[in-house]
Amino acid sequence: MEKYEKLEKVGEGTYGKVYKAKDKSTGQLVALKKTRLEMDEEGIPPTALREISLLQMLSQTLYIVRLLCVEHTDKNGKPLLYLVFEYLDTDLKKYIDTYRKGANPHPMPPSVIQSFLYQLCKGVAYCHSHSVLHRDLKPQNLLVDKEKGILKIADLGLGRAFTVPLKSYTHEIVTLWYRAPEVLLGSTHYSTGVDMWSVGCIFAEMARRQALFPGDSELQQLLHIFRLLGTPTEEQWPGVSALRDWHEYPHWKPQNLARVVPSLEPEGVDLLSKMLQYAPADRISAKEALDHPYFDSLDKSQF
Repeated sequence: MEKYEKLEKVGEGTYGKVYKAKDKSTGQLVALKKTRLEMDEEGIPPTALREISLLQMLSQTLYIVRLLCVEHTDKNGKPLLYLVFEYLDTDLKKYIDTYRKGANPHPMPPSVIQSFLYQLCKGVAYCHSHSVLHRDLKPQNLLVDKEKGILKIADLGLGRAFTVPLKSYTHEIVTLWYRAPEVLLGSTHYSTGVDMWSVGCIFAEMARRQALFPGDSELQQLLHIFRLLGTPTEEQWPGVSALRDWHEYPHWKPQNLARVVPSLEPEGVDLLSKMLQYAPADRISAKEALDHPYFDSLDKSQF
């Protein structure tokens, strides 16, 4: 690790600390992710090797943060792995905040929302085409290169192969705001639709500059969703009442989605409604979303 000069701690990922650092030989800025891998006599656990090779494969696309290399060091005789990623200066949450807070709050330009959503769908489509679910998409996990106008998916963390993390390793509660209703209702069999629900929530948040469903418990989260989209029925979502955590909820009628995203054009509202379908099988896929008319005015050749 002598190759790198640590500059500052930039965050706590789901699986360990993240540092901003500089590669001394090239001057390139990198993000170092220290992973808490318990290595045994056999070396790196096979699950970790699988995840790392997965991250390397997913690094082939521009829209996923690039894993540059993996460094293996010893600390007090204990083996440690550092994942070395490209460094980006901000994330989508901070980026949205610059439009919401400060001396001059104003909406995000529609062309930026359109471009960022397109790139997000490209990255998600790439993951899904390789049978990888992200499962924890949220603005904090989307890194932004402001100069180039590029958005990249990050935090495809180690150990994602198993469950949605409920708490981060620092014991803070992981946000529920972007979590799909089937996960909130205790479904154990879920698929690519969980990510598309999150993409819809992120799309709405860019347009509104505030979260669409800001629940602070699983129940509150569901009620936020039901109040806007209506309480789901068996007709709409076959099998919903058989899910583990289903109870009889108040019967709300669906609201007009356009009311909560007033700045979004009809094409955008249509795409959003297709991402926020209750039945996971009815949700638009990332690949289909790329061909939605909302993106017709976008110059796709740049992507």
